[in-house]
Amino acid sequence: MGGFEFIMDSLVTAAAEYNDSKIRDSTLTESTGMDQNTTDYKHLALRLIEEEHTMTLATAGAQGPWAAPVYYIFLDGAFYFFSSPASRHIEEAFDARRASVAISAQAFSWQEIRGLQMSGAVTAVPPGPGALRAIRVYLEKFPFTRDFFKPSDLLDLNAFTTRFRVKLYRFEPDLVYYLDNSIRFGFRERVTLKD
Repeated sequence: MGGFEFIMDSLVTAAAEYNDSKIRDSTLTESTGMDQNTTDYKHLALRLIEEEHTMTLATAGAQGPWAAPVYYIFLDGAFYFFSSPASRHIEEAFDARRASVAISAQAFSWQEIRGLQMSGAVTAVPPGPGALRAIRVYLEKFPFTRDFFKPSDLLDLNAFTTRFRVKLYRFEPDLVYYLDNSIRFGFRERVTLKD
């Protein structure tokens, strides 16, 4: 089968499956416990954030677009991550004062595609109670991080900066879309992550 035929066959298959969306929509209640007309998409977005571990931070600058995967934690409506202050994505995020982030679940078919598309700003997190709280949550989510330190080490922002030559950053989204093809092909809904 040639490239064009493969694409056309794929589109025909997707269209046929999309036509069955009424059946899939009726199974939304079974898979999520929620009716499509009353679904709390924020809840689904927050569940995806909790399930996943990496986000892709995208920026653009003089060298063109760039994307970098980073581990994250979610706390009080924002995403916290460690990165080198000299990394391209951090420099470009600060230069542009804007960045975008994508989080997606692993998918093996188009029906399984779920994710978040976000835009917002990246800021450095200063030492203090907020940083300590974020580090505590980070260590809970990524306990293997402790393996890089001695048991007697105080795990604060300075320890991470010294050990990894990184800083703690915060991505605060101001625009968030939840995507979920299990609801229907191309489903996309704006959500708010803050309480």
